[in-house]
Amino acid sequence: MSVDFVFIDSGTGGLPYMCYLNEKCPSASCIYVADAQNFPYGEKSTDEICTCVTQLCEKIISRFSPKVIVLACNTMSVTALSVLRSKFDVSFIGTVPAIKLASSITKNKKIGLLATRRSVSENYTLKLIKDFASDCQVFSRGDGELISFIEHNLTTATENEKLKAVKPAVDFFKENDVDTIILGCTHFIHFAPEIQKVAGEKISVIDSREGVVKQALKQLGQADSSLPEG
Repeated sequence: MSVDFVFIDSGTGGLPYMCYLNEKCPSASCIYVADAQNFPYGEKSTDEICTCVTQLCEKIISRFSPKVIVLACNTMSVTALSVLRSKFDVSFIGTVPAIKLASSITKNKKIGLLATRRSVSENYTLKLIKDFASDCQVFSRGDGELISFIEHNLTTATENEKLKAVKPAVDFFKENDVDTIILGCTHFIHFAPEIQKVAGEKISVIDSREGVVKQALKQLGQADSSLPEG
């Protein structure tokens, strides 16, 4: 069995990325793998993450022979992407915080990064900020509690419960006067409408779906030129 894409995450967070790719390229064959046994990745050490993801990719490659593996998880990407690329002869696409996009959008040069505790402290993330947002203030918040809430209550939470869950994070960014919030963990995309609603119209809420999907399709030789750069 061989498929075009395998998307992997620790849970449901990467589903919006796979769905977005299917919208852009309906003919692509995709498989989604959730490593629920090792959820949450954001609370693990770098070594633990690399071990978990390496073992997972070995099984995926053996069973599905994918042309492209999309790490639909920011934490996996910023900690293990280089390790995986050196170990396996498969194209890997990482999902990293949309720092570059945020820096081009912000007007007051104050950006909020909502991610896992691991992602906000990783050197990869810090280098992205240095390379693409050196003229901005970046206020980072690692929010494992919100990620856990989304993973376990995605299909059962009411609208009011969702709004209540995202409010502490949004309030943190409002207190710091940010005008752009980066959803730096794929789980947060599930609650993007609620985050935007609490943030209000003066704050932009962004993620990396467009850039990731464009790069994934390029790897498959089916790049969609209508997708903007991420």
